Amino acid sequence: MVQDTANSPGPFGQGDVRIAKRETVFQGFFRMDKLWLTHPRFAGGQMPQFTRELFIRGDATCVLPYDPDREEVVLLEQFRAGVLGRSQSPWLLELVAGMNEDGESPEQVAHREGQEEAGLTFQELEKVCDYLVSPGGSTELIHLYCGHVSTASAGGIHGIEAEHEDIRVHVVPLSEAIAMIGDGRINNAAAIIALQWLQLNHHRLRDAWSGHD
Repeated sequence: MVQDTANSPGPFGQGDVRIAKRETVFQGFFRMDKLWLTHPRFAGGQMPQFTRELFIRGDATCVLPYDPDREEVVLLEQFRAGVLGRSQSPWLLELVAGMNEDGESPEQVAHREGQEEAGLTFQELEKVCDYLVSPGGSTELIHLYCGHVSTASAGGIHGIEAEHEDIRVHVVPLSEAIAMIGDGRINNAAAIIALQWLQLNHHRLRDAWSGHD
């Protein structure tokens, strides 16, 4: 039996999954594949062959910009089509974020997107975590960071016109951003995870980052 050396909570790993067939059923900006597969059962034996549709979406990097001297964070407001039809505005408050291109490290993506989406330069980056967005049907992995910035001149409208980006930058006290999670104004996973992490770690980061140019 094959076991992975990392992120393996139990007896099975990548090598235990048998993919009999894989077919691309849609190819656009993203890709959708259909898989015919089987894997072992916990109680013994093998699952009968079944199918799954898999959304092939590349990894992405998200950054929560934080000013430890002002105790402020930067949040981006932009339109998200995935919220259409729900009982809330499709303009969300989010983090700096972008898709990882081939050959780019997550840190390089963070610095690129900080400039493009918010006009920000990260003095330092601290890793928060990596997490799978929706592993039941998507391949996407998020690399999540907190970035050291000055919010003194942050704000305005940003984004790349050719990519149909229209982004408004908000500077928000950390305490207010945390309250936004409680009242539902922030309800996307990356922002929630990063803000709750910062709530636990901001004293340490303030000691490490405050007063740095």
